Amino acid sequence: MNKTFPALLLSLFLLAGCTPQRTDIELVIIETSDIHGNFYSDPEIGNENIPGNLAKACSYIMQQRKKYGDDLLLMDNGDILQGQPITYYYNYVDTTSVHLAADMLNYMGYNVGNVGNHDIETGEKVFDRWSKDCSFPVLGANVIDTLTGQPHFTPYTVLKRNGIKIVVLGMVTPAIPIWVPEDKWQGLRFEDIEEAARKWIPVIRQKENPDIVIGLLHTGANAYTVDRRYRENSAVEMAERVPGFDAVLLGHDHLQLCKKVANANGDSVFVINPGNNGEAVAQIHIKLKLKEGNIISKEITGHIEETKTYPEDKDFQAYFARQRQRVRNYVQTKIGRISKTISTRDAYFGPNAFVSLIHMIQMEVCKADISLASPLSYNTEIRQGDVTMGDIFRFYTFENQLYTIEMYGREIRDELEMSYNLWTNRMLSPDEHLLLLREQPLDGTSERSFFVNYTSNFDSAAGLFYTVDVTRPMGNKVHITGLTNGQPFDLNRIYRVAVNSYRGNGGGEMLIKGGGIPSEELKQRIVFKSPHDFRYYLRKHFQRSKEITPRVLGTWHFEPRKWAEEAAKRDYEYLFGSKE
Repeated sequence: MNKTFPALLLSLFLLAGCTPQRTDIELVIIETSDIHGNFYSDPEIGNENIPGNLAKACSYIMQQRKKYGDDLLLMDNGDILQGQPITYYYNYVDTTSVHLAADMLNYMGYNVGNVGNHDIETGEKVFDRWSKDCSFPVLGANVIDTLTGQPHFTPYTVLKRNGIKIVVLGMVTPAIPIWVPEDKWQGLRFEDIEEAARKWIPVIRQKENPDIVIGLLHTGANAYTVDRRYRENSAVEMAERVPGFDAVLLGHDHLQLCKKVANANGDSVFVINPGNNGEAVAQIHIKLKLKEGNIISKEITGHIEETKTYPEDKDFQAYFARQRQRVRNYVQTKIGRISKTISTRDAYFGPNAFVSLIHMIQMEVCKADISLASPLSYNTEIRQGDVTMGDIFRFYTFENQLYTIEMYGREIRDELEMSYNLWTNRMLSPDEHLLLLREQPLDGTSERSFFVNYTSNFDSAAGLFYTVDVTRPMGNKVHITGLTNGQPFDLNRIYRVAVNSYRGNGGGEMLIKGGGIPSEELKQRIVFKSPHDFRYYLRKHFQRSKEITPRVLGTWHFEPRKWAEEAAKRDYEYLFGSKE
């Protein structure tokens, strides 16, 4: 046979205005999620002790783009607007430039984004501006405008590659009202993810006739109900119960996951979660076989690609150098001094200066009798000497307002009982852990690698003298002896209690499950809301004081003291290494 004959046929085919149909197609999807403003490795603008970032993920993504070209689809799954000074700057300081979080995703060529709960937390002005600055659709099918009854964000988007139609449906965890002040999301409601999926999948199937359906869900894998109202982390549960998805991309819980599940029809659904901070990306490969233009087989595989070991993309760094310097100038602004170094490390073992400063500011701003607060940074410090705006962000990582709420004495005690039950191990011998730690640590150096529960729920109290007996069970650990102003503590008296807005809205369910306050009552209990976030008052405190000498409000301790002290030394070394 003449070797030029196939080439001649192809030429005639093309001249006739036709292109040969491909019989094998491979599409690649890469997902990032929960970047939380970790764009660079730069201690000047945050990112302290975080091994991954978007610039490192960019190196890998650009490498893959060269390999797969337009067959690579890039998706972000939310929580990009909160977590570091660089995002705060573009959320609230420079409000006229293109939002940096949008600019970066545009630069990298994202095809679709999804809204996360911490994106909603920034407030409507911010998240609307960001989503408009994105050159791709930002999804949120279950974020409903209460006036119109329609989604506030685009519910789904259609992507086409090689004649294949891919539909991506985006949703966010519905538990936002229990974490975020209502003024940040007023006029919106958040539908249950499974309920919304059952509504949208038939619409997508009928209207779009897709070849592939992807769920881009900002929620995690291990489902539970928050406050009897919100089904949280229900992505896998939804994938199993609602037929129609080929793959579901997760986020929100910061836990990597890669597996297949079976849905209600017995079909396989690929579920994957890259974790957080750009330390890894989720990558799935969709291999299709076609015959006469019809799909006859579909194979989906995937893996988690660790990107924290990749170098930061140099072109990415250079392109955003100007914005980076602008934020550096902002965070290097000096606001005061501190006479000695304070750290969150000691906060898990008793009263410490770091949390004491939070308590003092909360009680001052809220004019409160008692303060409840936890260490919101797992492992950070403010070093002796000049204090900058960047230190303020390291000190307090969230944009929480302050609330004064009214609580009965018994509710305060019961909230503390829940806190220390989440926080401490029940020691039955002096050789055991003081803290409630995992038997086998997970990979990594974060709180989630070591602690069974979130350290953001490790509330201690100021304004009270009390002890915590770690040999006793929940309900009998905390013994309150009186108020620090000399008055007796009365279980039946109402006190003014200072908390942050996350706690005051029901976050962690500490006031609901612990304090026993019905969630519908929480709003009625709030007697004061601060007009500014906590960082504002912390900055003002430094500016007013010029130099702060940290002090410890030593109003509580663990018992038995000798057991607790020896166990604390062992647990400190287990978590952070030697103090030497």
